[in-house]
Amino acid sequence: MTELAHDPYMPQSGDPTFGVESYDLRIGYRVRTNRLEGVATLHAVAHVALRAFTLDLVGLRATRVRVNGEARTSYRPGPRKLRVVPVAPIAAGERFTVEVVYAGQPAPRRSRWGAIGWEELDDGALVAAQPTGAPTWFPCNDRPADRARYRLEITTEDGYETAATGTPSAPVRRGGTVTTTFASDTPTATYLAAVHIGRYRTTPLAGTGVAAVPTVRVSAPPALREAVASAFADVPRMLRVFGEAFGPYPQTDCALVVTDDVLEIPLEAQGLAVFGSNHLAPASQRLVAHELAHQWFGNSVGLARWEDIWLNEGFACYAEWVWSEASGSTSAAALAASYHARLAAEPQDLVLADPGPDRMFDDVVYKRGALTLHALRTLLGDETFFRMLRDWTAVNRHRTVVTDDFRRAVATAGGAAAVAQLGAWIDRTPLPPLG
Repeated sequence: MTELAHDPYMPQSGDPTFGVESYDLRIGYRVRTNRLEGVATLHAVAHVALRAFTLDLVGLRATRVRVNGEARTSYRPGPRKLRVVPVAPIAAGERFTVEVVYAGQPAPRRSRWGAIGWEELDDGALVAAQPTGAPTWFPCNDRPADRARYRLEITTEDGYETAATGTPSAPVRRGGTVTTTFASDTPTATYLAAVHIGRYRTTPLAGTGVAAVPTVRVSAPPALREAVASAFADVPRMLRVFGEAFGPYPQTDCALVVTDDVLEIPLEAQGLAVFGSNHLAPASQRLVAHELAHQWFGNSVGLARWEDIWLNEGFACYAEWVWSEASGSTSAAALAASYHARLAAEPQDLVLADPGPDRMFDDVVYKRGALTLHALRTLLGDETFFRMLRDWTAVNRHRTVVTDDFRRAVATAGGAAAVAQLGAWIDRTPLPPLG
């Protein structure tokens, strides 16, 4: 896929003619009325000569757009796109600034994967943007390969706390409002930028911030304090296990949010993950491991295109098995045998390296991806396999990759036999033997 190609899974998202280097978002949000008012400043660079370009914006109305401060900039809103025409053409390679003033009542957008984006809670809000929900709360170039720096200034009513992508400043209270600023220089995809607002209290998690374990901030309702402490008690050990298996924790921040609401699934963002109150039960511990693992696989080593989603989900699923084994529970081999038997009983109709947009979040992608890694581990042996994964995360830290990049990593680690085995698992529909 060339730099100027649309993602084939999301051809209506993003504009490949330019890239965003940083987003500066100033957002005011009123929980009681679900009213969002924002000013977005995008610092961008043109990949080709531009007479016009588009930003993704869904369900919110732009009231002013300026390119390079020019008040005569013209723009035309649509249901999914904001078309912008600068006063003067922008040359290929030229850097430019776009300022968009916008407002409205944010809501999830409907998609083939369900409702995604900005979501009201019973007493707050969250963002669950994967894969194309980011435009429900800010104008953006919504492409997974277009990673940028972020500064988020979030103002809401006093009494609420905000957790978001980046390192937070001290909250500033003024006139019944509270403003918190979050800054991140880590290259971040639009779908991995997040904001969570609720009646939270944020505290450091016990046992973190020592040795190789980063400080973990936990934002949760005070009434759930004991349940949260119990549910996350193993997080420090999880981070140590993953650090040994996959390399040092790759993010600047590590934050966990727990809502008072019940959520269908937890979800990762850059340096952050959100869980519902229903995910505090012991049976959900594998989900905690899964979301933490995404900080390596998906959030640091990121996708250049959505068809390679197995590089996110298969790896995070296998991390669940790595944690299970390390914690003294079921071994990865036993889990692999169990899931292999389950998949063998189902239709063999999915190509892991290109599952199609309808099935990119199918559980088969998760489990077959994890089985692929276990088969490679069995072939290569633990020492070579985990060295390969540590090299993978180190070489591609905060970069985007495609499946062929992983083929090359496998070739380096295990030669032609390992590449052939990988191909059997990811390029063809029949389920190979586990080994």
